[in-house]
Amino acid sequence: MSKQRSSALGRIWSSWMSVPLWLQIFVGMVLGILVGVTLGEQASYLKPIGTLFVNTIKMLIVPLVFCSLIVGVTSMEDTAKMGRIGFKSFAFYLCTTAIAISLGLAVGYVIQPGAGVPLLHHETVQTAKEVPSVMQTLIDIVPTNPVAALASGQILQVIVFAVALGIALVLIGDHGKPAIKVFESLAEAMYKLTDMVMKLAPYGVFGLMAWVAGEYGIDMLWPLIKVIIAVYIGCIIHVLGFYSIVLRLFAKLNPLHFFKGISNAMAVAFTTSSSAGTLPASMKCASEYLGVNKKISSFVLPLGTTINMDGTALYQGVTALFVAQAFGIDLTWVDYLTIILTATLASIGTAGVPGAGLVMLTLVLSTVGLPLEGVALIAGIDRILDMARTVVNVSGDLVATTVIAKSEDELDVEHYNADMVQSAMIAEQNAASENAATKS
Repeated sequence: MSKQRSSALGRIWSSWMSVPLWLQIFVGMVLGILVGVTLGEQASYLKPIGTLFVNTIKMLIVPLVFCSLIVGVTSMEDTAKMGRIGFKSFAFYLCTTAIAISLGLAVGYVIQPGAGVPLLHHETVQTAKEVPSVMQTLIDIVPTNPVAALASGQILQVIVFAVALGIALVLIGDHGKPAIKVFESLAEAMYKLTDMVMKLAPYGVFGLMAWVAGEYGIDMLWPLIKVIIAVYIGCIIHVLGFYSIVLRLFAKLNPLHFFKGISNAMAVAFTTSSSAGTLPASMKCASEYLGVNKKISSFVLPLGTTINMDGTALYQGVTALFVAQAFGIDLTWVDYLTIILTATLASIGTAGVPGAGLVMLTLVLSTVGLPLEGVALIAGIDRILDMARTVVNVSGDLVATTVIAKSEDELDVEHYNADMVQSAMIAEQNAASENAATKS
């Protein structure tokens, strides 16, 4: 009988582990709410489960950011031919990321998803902080002791040092390659460790949500719905508004043709929630429907998959304000500036990390001193948010590719302005011509 029971439990466990992680987290959130409402204040005994999960995420932040940033910067080593395009891509992605998180903060400020229903109260008393000057803020982001910055978790200082070290490793050429390989190996180890930690997310979310639901009831559900609404509104504004302006202003192109051309990639992004998984569809849209030369798209799109996080940055802005409002914490203008700088600089290396959205949210929250328990509130709806932000990330990659191709005279404008059927025919003709030229 015991063997049969253990066999049945084994099958149940195997079936559970085959469920996608996002669905496991969602189940953990729902079960946590049900258990919390049922147990009431006694659900607080489950809080340590969530606290352990939060601590494991804290453990990852500094080494993950440091190693991945160095790898992200050193991967930008360009040949002379691609140097100009690499610089344009790098600048474009960082600028649009900064704009995206600013938009997210604006949407969060207007909609106030966490205001009026304080789910939690910060366990420590919030004392008024003296607002430093702009000059002092800029001075403070440069570490006087990088080792101390790493040890104390001064994230902005860690980011600045990692970027500077990465640039230096590129500039010294062959002498820097051994160190780069070490950091690449460490980064891969951190990515794997992150994947391992994220497998604990369903249980951590269960523990924290049970505690929150037990103490505050189901009143917490409405703010989560408001977060979803706010993120989707911000994403729509960024894609249809901001990207349209960029295409008109910098490339003199009709945005309508662009969005028709990338519709397939947007659909794949929305359903898979993976920028890397959408890359083949993005490459096809760029060459077949937008008329971008493959020499450009094959460089700019993979780079964007690595460092472009417009959608994730926008999500950081909304969710950071939600956590601050839910905990009843007022942010200063320095906190807003810090969030923008942190998310923008961190986008260089964290885009390809499994669970990047939640890890980066943890990074942003810790930088401005917001409670990391807020991550559990977002984790349960993260998949729904991930679908929208991935569409923005992929759309941003394709906007950058199109604009840069136009600036390099590598965009077939006639191809771009054709309808999708004509575009496919033109792409086939161009491919046939390239094959014939190669054979001859």
